[in-house]
Amino acid sequence: MRGLMRTAHDTYNQFSQGSRALFLFFATLCIISSVLLVYLLNESLLVAVPAYGGSLDEGLVGSPRFINPVLAVSDSDRDLTSLVYSGLLRATPDGDYEPDLAQSYTVSPDGKTYTFTLRPDITFHNGMPVTADDVVFTVQKTQDAALKSPLQANWDGVTVAAIDAHTVQFTLKTPYAPFVENLTMGILPKALWQNVSDDEFSFSNLNTSPIGSGPFKIGNISRSASGIPSSYDLQPFSKYALGAPYISDLTLKFYQNENALVAALKSGDVAAASGISPANVATLSLSGSTVEKAPLNRVFGVFFNQNQSTVLRDHDVRQALEDAVDRNALLAQVLNGYGTALTGPVPPSLISDAVTASTSIASAPATGDLALAAQQELIKKGWVLTNGVLTKTTGKGKTATTETLQFSLATDNVPELRASAEYLKEVWGKMGAQVNVQIYDQGDLSQNVIRPRKYDALLFGEVIGRELDLFAFWDSSQRNDPGLNIALYANSTADKILEQLRTTSSDSTRAQLYGQFEDQLNADIPAIFLYAPDFVYIVPKQLAGLNLGFIETPSDRFLSVTDWHLETDAVWPVFAKQR
Repeated sequence: MRGLMRTAHDTYNQFSQGSRALFLFFATLCIISSVLLVYLLNESLLVAVPAYGGSLDEGLVGSPRFINPVLAVSDSDRDLTSLVYSGLLRATPDGDYEPDLAQSYTVSPDGKTYTFTLRPDITFHNGMPVTADDVVFTVQKTQDAALKSPLQANWDGVTVAAIDAHTVQFTLKTPYAPFVENLTMGILPKALWQNVSDDEFSFSNLNTSPIGSGPFKIGNISRSASGIPSSYDLQPFSKYALGAPYISDLTLKFYQNENALVAALKSGDVAAASGISPANVATLSLSGSTVEKAPLNRVFGVFFNQNQSTVLRDHDVRQALEDAVDRNALLAQVLNGYGTALTGPVPPSLISDAVTASTSIASAPATGDLALAAQQELIKKGWVLTNGVLTKTTGKGKTATTETLQFSLATDNVPELRASAEYLKEVWGKMGAQVNVQIYDQGDLSQNVIRPRKYDALLFGEVIGRELDLFAFWDSSQRNDPGLNIALYANSTADKILEQLRTTSSDSTRAQLYGQFEDQLNADIPAIFLYAPDFVYIVPKQLAGLNLGFIETPSDRFLSVTDWHLETDAVWPVFAKQR
């Protein structure tokens, strides 16, 4: 080797000065090219992976009162509860479930017994282990009538027992296929809550300073002068069962109304927000943000109370009212296109080709006036148009009675529903119906209109669970409060189908049964289905890993929160880890 180097040195010395310079130039170029080639090869093979770090500020309307899976009622309650608590199972954006606190579970052949085995190393945020006793305690608190949990009905008739510290068993009176959805409910730490009486339960400080086992734990709480929380600073929980979130600081800020939230977005006080109305989205400058949307798992429509309105008992009238509505025009005018037109009781997020092809519609007829066409159909059935209003006379002489096509339409005092009601009034007025729109605040509508069933027609929305359980909305046993059958629908054939839907877990059988149920509704027209609105979520453009997927309630936007990231690293594929 030494001889070789000496020979090279002697050869180099024999070069002229110009040759030496040329040699050094090409040698340097070769070295640089080699280094550059290695660099480019390295860069071409590197992959971007999520990295820990970054902060995100999100704005919400309304302050939370119950960050508690047993009591949560408002959107802000549910948002924080979904981040702080975790359940035996966790819903996924694709509409399925994955084990969370549970390691595994089994279902008995008769579909009545569910047995869950907990992960051995799970803890609450304060380090206490999560055990079967915590699960039993939480379920029994939800079942406690004194607490008036909004989830109480979901657990009626369910017996829960701890087999050992890591095994919990649920026993149902009858098979109920959608029961699995209940197991996503967050679990309370029994040690902290067991000495809180029923009377004190809703007033406990643990409702606003919660300790759970979810992906985030409470860091700092900012409060107004009156003590009301104005923001929550959340920190990732390193021992979360499904892996710690990448985002190192998630702050939720609360605003009194949507206008204040929109102002915060415009000023940069927050970078993300959900629940912004389509009208306000159009006013935002989104240079640094993007609008993500997904079908919201809600069905909005007009539900008829034929017990109160005699004119709405006429099937021809209900058919004409439905035929007069151009759903796509309604979507464009009221929701700026942020929604899906519907003709059935299920939102598009729950519909597969195997279930039905008729529930969502692509477009309205391109020609003709729907309202005038519907009017002509009623005239053929004996209705008479006088001074723009349809009337119908039955009987003769002294027994003759004349009925006018008029009724009231009640709805909630929110912009989209008010606008939808006015659109329907205009369309149906063109058809020949007199419609009196009645706007109520939410509490008044619920207590004084819906619960006592005091309305002719109700423009309202139903939240359909991911398990497609329509029993509460359409079974005849649910016609009176607290049932949710707001159309007061009664059909024995439909009742039998709904019962079968609750007990079968076969997707193909459920699809067939749902088709049969929809046929009954289409024939009876107890309601006019209008649209499923989109869930609109404004986020910074650099946020990656977001998967909205299936949105039943706004808090479902956090189903993929452990995958969200604002930072990335570049690594060789062999070092890229999957969650």
